Amino acid sequence: MGQYFNEDHEMFRQTVRDFVQKEVAPFINKWEEEEKIPREIFLRMGELGLLGINFPEEYGGTNNDFWHTVVYLEELANNTCAGYAGAVSVHQFMATNHILLAGSPELKEKYLRPSIEGKFVGAIAISEPGAGSDVAALRCTAKREGDYYIINGNKTFITNGVYGNFVTVACKTDPAAGLAGVSLIVVDQGTPGFTTNKLKKMGWKSSDTGELFFDNVKVPVSNLVGKEGQGFFYIMESFQLERLVAAIMGVAGCERGIDYTLKYMHERSVFGKPIEKYQVLRHKMADMITEVEITKRFVYYCCDLFSKGIFAVKECSMAKMKATELGKRVADECLQMFGGYGYMSEYPIERGYRDARVGTIVGGTTEIMKEIISKIVIDGANYESAYKNMKAQSAENAESKSEIRNQKIQARLFQPETRNPQLQTQTIFLH
Repeated sequence: MGQYFNEDHEMFRQTVRDFVQKEVAPFINKWEEEEKIPREIFLRMGELGLLGINFPEEYGGTNNDFWHTVVYLEELANNTCAGYAGAVSVHQFMATNHILLAGSPELKEKYLRPSIEGKFVGAIAISEPGAGSDVAALRCTAKREGDYYIINGNKTFITNGVYGNFVTVACKTDPAAGLAGVSLIVVDQGTPGFTTNKLKKMGWKSSDTGELFFDNVKVPVSNLVGKEGQGFFYIMESFQLERLVAAIMGVAGCERGIDYTLKYMHERSVFGKPIEKYQVLRHKMADMITEVEITKRFVYYCCDLFSKGIFAVKECSMAKMKATELGKRVADECLQMFGGYGYMSEYPIERGYRDARVGTIVGGTTEIMKEIISKIVIDGANYESAYKNMKAQSAENAESKSEIRNQKIQARLFQPETRNPQLQTQTIFLH
């Protein structure tokens, strides 16, 4: 893997692996039974610097490259508990991502630093009872009254929504403006009028998933993330990272399930010999291992594009679709190898089977991924980066004001991408 990883990455991998094996794996069964991850584990991750690997140093992060993130996600997913891995990834790569990219300095100081330290746990609230993948159909509203927004509406299927400290909420600040009327606003748990209800799930039991209710919730205007009316476009852009996270963890989950199954096949004997010696099972494993390896290479290719700042909507959608669908199938095939034992809760493969099922739903369903890919390859649709446009506008403003120093800073921070010019085709934003 020298193409992407170096010695520093592998040293970091061992650090994360040691942490997971010593401080997570022994307690997973307890967390699953209690359906709650103790806050102490987030604090511990903060102490070790694990929650800040993708954040700037000025807020307490370590500003590592994206391949450290890949290593980190692979090791989190290698613990037979997708609930824990999912809760951490939502907090670290989704709830805080918008604040990092578009939030004001005050908002970053207020939420990023304690999130990196593990003192805060965040959630991202987009889905509603009547609007999941259809972000444009959101009905949750935020009406401005002076220096405050008054939020009303419901959200559902929100990871970390019950036990978290804050929620980055997508809501309509201008219901008549369509896509341009959606904004992101950070809401603190405990704000009057903000209540939650914990949901029961088939899998990911250790992570809390909740319904959120906003009844005239009063939030300062300063909690607006970025610009009013730009929330939809921020969400569309951040979906690429979210889908990459799902793809990386999906492949790692496949590898963990296969490793566990191979160990069982070596130990389990039928008719006087280990089941690993039966050709029908050997060849089935060979097929799965080959497909997982091919998928892994494509996911790495997508990670390489992302690390270079390329807005690869088609590729990230493909990776998410393929890795999570494969994860579902591998979990099913591996469980079959265990026979009746695979149906017993005491065997981790049973939990792996339940946990893998949601992969093709979260972060955009498989059907949505197929439609995005179809729009690009058949209809010629073109996607633009919302944050790239923001940066270009900032540079233009600086130049118009003859702020030479700021212009040079912008040039260093936002170096234009070296790739072929985009075709002048239809520009759309599809969730």
